[in-house]
Amino acid sequence: MEDRRLLEAHEEGPSELRQHTELIAEEFYEGFLAVDRIDRPAVSIFGSARALEGSAPYEQARATAHGFADAGWAVVTGGGPGVMEAANRGCREGGGLSVGFNIELPHEQGANPYIDVLLTFRHFYARKTMFVKAAEGFVVFPGGFGTADELFESLTLIQTGKVLHFPVVLFDTEFWSPMLDWVRDRVLPLGMIAPEDLELVTVTNDPEEAVRVVLDSYRRLFPDGDHSYGARRADTKDR
Repeated sequence: MEDRRLLEAHEEGPSELRQHTELIAEEFYEGFLAVDRIDRPAVSIFGSARALEGSAPYEQARATAHGFADAGWAVVTGGGPGVMEAANRGCREGGGLSVGFNIELPHEQGANPYIDVLLTFRHFYARKTMFVKAAEGFVVFPGGFGTADELFESLTLIQTGKVLHFPVVLFDTEFWSPMLDWVRDRVLPLGMIAPEDLELVTVTNDPEEAVRVVLDSYRRLFPDGDHSYGARRADTKDR
């Protein structure tokens, strides 16, 4: 794996370092080209790769993605199984544009069969950039370390002003409540976040509300209803 080789190498010479750098740059370039193929507003949906069809997270992600497709949006996922498959599937069933940014891993994961725009990455950091670059918001379903990584990275980008107007919806109140209690009861009193940082997330158990929160944020940003999406994204996402 490219990431492992890069992170574990300690004695590479200048030529090897340049080669690694060029590979990473090429992957970013390919990612930006893939994002440019998304011709409408998009939401990135995250969650466990281990959620099974018929489980609550799978079916809720499927319904949520269907709702975004009904609204004319694209849905971006990590392209793999579980919640990712459910979201791509729901988007496809709703007639939307289904996008998968997959990753090469030693034990998982093949791309799911519900993807219209697919790109497989070798480097996590390039892939995660595209999740943000492509999207007008995140909806985060229950998941493990990878899901938590994507969640906290998005919150850090918003908190530090690296991205603007970026709603984050946490789906499944029972699952996320212990984490939010820890933030509210431990992190906030220690002054490690500001009170307004607690307002960065919305928690829900309702697919329709998840869709509505993201769409309402987008409409507040663009109240004129202009649909020249590509121009708007270029104007706002890189500030």
